Amino acid sequence: MDLATVRRKYRVLAPSLSERSRRLWAATEAQALGYGGIAGVARVTNISRSTIVRGLRELANSRALPAGRVRRPGGGRKRTIAVDRTLPADLEALVAPTIAGDPQSPLRWTSKSLRRLATELQARGHRISHTLVGELLRAAGYRLRAARKAQEGEQHPDRDGQFRYLSDQIRRAQRRGQPVISVDTKKKELVGDFKTPGREWRATGAAPRVRVHDFPSQARGKAIPYGVYDVTRNEGWVSVGVTHDTARFAVNAIRQWWQRLGRRAYPAARSLVITADAGGSNGPRVRLWKWDLQRFADQTGLTITVCHFPPGTSKWNRVEHRLFSFISVNWRGKPLVDYVTVVELIGATTTAAGLQVRAALDRRRYPEGIQISDAQLAQVQLTPHAFHGDWNYTIRPRRR
Repeated sequence: MDLATVRRKYRVLAPSLSERSRRLWAATEAQALGYGGIAGVARVTNISRSTIVRGLRELANSRALPAGRVRRPGGGRKRTIAVDRTLPADLEALVAPTIAGDPQSPLRWTSKSLRRLATELQARGHRISHTLVGELLRAAGYRLRAARKAQEGEQHPDRDGQFRYLSDQIRRAQRRGQPVISVDTKKKELVGDFKTPGREWRATGAAPRVRVHDFPSQARGKAIPYGVYDVTRNEGWVSVGVTHDTARFAVNAIRQWWQRLGRRAYPAARSLVITADAGGSNGPRVRLWKWDLQRFADQTGLTITVCHFPPGTSKWNRVEHRLFSFISVNWRGKPLVDYVTVVELIGATTTAAGLQVRAALDRRRYPEGIQISDAQLAQVQLTPHAFHGDWNYTIRPRRR
């Protein structure tokens, strides 16, 4: 056997040899070559003489390394953390202060990515990669975390009491066969070839092409969906506005629901219970909301009772999770290219529980800033309830 053969064999075997098997193979080849074998094998394989000699010693030693080991315990390069004693402390100094809010931390106002942390540590003289940074953070108990919505702010002491009162008003109305609706404004949407959240099944390559940036100046308009959800019938009405979300727009949406759906569903209705949020266009402090509800009561002859959810609890409003959530699911991944698309997607929303939705475009102009004077407000036949009259009140029709 000559050295050329040894070179060819090594080229074939090298990719599959471990550190230990490589030195043992080199040692056996050196033994087979005899005198000068160590130097020859080292020359054609670039394996150091000391490694080959170590392999020869292992072959001669009856107490070989345990199975699975490639070097003696303690052999090989030391771990970075064992050599660089200040590394853990410097990494902790970069990460922990940003949690505690230390304004002096160099990463207080930046993203704490692994690469950014590695760059900062390298600037301090540490030889470290972003991969090792991740290993050290996990070993120290750090994990990737997202911000979680859990803080609702200061809880009103009568929050639970208002929930119970609101539920009682709903049950009483339903026992009498009177309508109960939940109302609110859905998030405004830009109309145009813009991306909407979510995905849907499509043929390969059939994904709609939309704009990269959602600039309002490039939109064809904005859609303002105001929803009216019939709690008893599991039925929804949505008026899609095009100007502003005002109290007059909100009451007109309720009026449209009554004319299109409510009047036929409740022909014997004498009253109407409305549950609404404590803010926005239908907030309890909005004078125009109460003034236009009075006009609606006068036109229909309905006695209207309004119960507002306590501040910070709008997610409990049924229109949110029984109507709006399903509308969002129905139009996910579909660009809202025009108002017809918006109305059709809303109207096509259904659920396995039997939800039916009707929608219409409201092109009327609703200017902001309409003021209701004290004299006008005094004309509203409003009676505050004994429990939290600021949240619960009844508006009766005025005599003609």
